Amino acid sequence: MTRTNLRFVLAAVLLGSTALFLQAHTQSEVIPSGPALHSFPQSLGTWNGTDLPMDKDILEVLGPGDFLLRLYHDQENRQPPIDLLIAYFPSQRGGDTIHSPQHCLPGAGWTPVENRRIWLTTTGHAPFRVNRYLIQNGDDRRVVLYWYWAHDRGVASEYWAKFFLVADSIRMNRTDGALVRMTTPMDVGETADSAVQRLLPFANSVMPLLESYIPR
Repeated sequence: MTRTNLRFVLAAVLLGSTALFLQAHTQSEVIPSGPALHSFPQSLGTWNGTDLPMDKDILEVLGPGDFLLRLYHDQENRQPPIDLLIAYFPSQRGGDTIHSPQHCLPGAGWTPVENRRIWLTTTGHAPFRVNRYLIQNGDDRRVVLYWYWAHDRGVASEYWAKFFLVADSIRMNRTDGALVRMTTPMDVGETADSAVQRLLPFANSVMPLLESYIPR
């Protein structure tokens, strides 16, 4: 068996066992409360946001949860906008677990060009790794940063997110968690690293607010 096939089998086993565990674990679950994501600040420094509608088909795929999709424009500096998606699931026990953007974006016509992980360092939180994803659709190129967030913990790996989901279900009797995704289009001739430098300060503005909307 090749290394790629072995990795696929291990991932399938992990995801399948996670689903089975959560469905079998029938103890009454703790579901924390918090403010709705639509009240997330529309102004973040020089950035001002406008809510975007989410397709009904996408909402059906995501399942029960609270979702924010907002496009932010910098009011002072002429630079490409940033769209922010926060998808929060109060419970993942019914099988409505968080979907990786790497599964969804190709289905929407985007071609993955490059995928790596970088460290995100923000005020008031220890650094953690996030996914840096370069995608393309025709001449449109975009850079995506995304990570999984639960109980004041950020991880880049979908599989580590599933591991912690099971661990938190046992330890805390909670299965809530979120996906945080930021996307910005690249100007003609712009490098991916330059676009990332636009996203990092924005992420630093978002991070302190997550604690208010995604319960510890």
